[in-house]
Amino acid sequence: MNGASPSVPADAAHSIRNLLGRYCERIDAGDFAGVGELFAHGELAAGDLDAPAFVSGAEAIAAFYASGTVLYDGSPRTKHLVADIVLEDPAGDGSITARSSYVVFQAVEGFALQPIIAGHYVDRFEASADRSWHFARRHFAVDLVGDLSHHWSGPR
Repeated sequence: MNGASPSVPADAAHSIRNLLGRYCERIDAGDFAGVGELFAHGELAAGDLDAPAFVSGAEAIAAFYASGTVLYDGSPRTKHLVADIVLEDPAGDGSITARSSYVVFQAVEGFALQPIIAGHYVDRFEASADRSWHFARRHFAVDLVGDLSHHWSGPR
């Protein structure tokens, strides 16, 4: 196979791209419980790719986002965009890895629309017994930082 990883089935790719989109929709709506649901069987990590998770499970992940995100009438007034998605099955074990880039825009009163942070995700997805896909692990890294003063009040 020339060192190439096994191909990702089209139905799995479709489901995973939808999960990435649902994450953006829910986080932009301030629906942290909904974000937590997406990670009910998953964990979050940052730093090196092999870094241990710092939070896992639906309730803990929802609480993580809720504890640091500034809301304006229930919304963070953001738009998360995920792009440059590359799907692979590098381990050949049926899990799928998605590498992607993200940019977050924000606009609030007195703060013009602008990008506030950009980085990349390495997500691992696994299929349940019913072949529905879910986040198993999200590793995120920050590449560029703008003005986060209207968005994040948690630890930096």
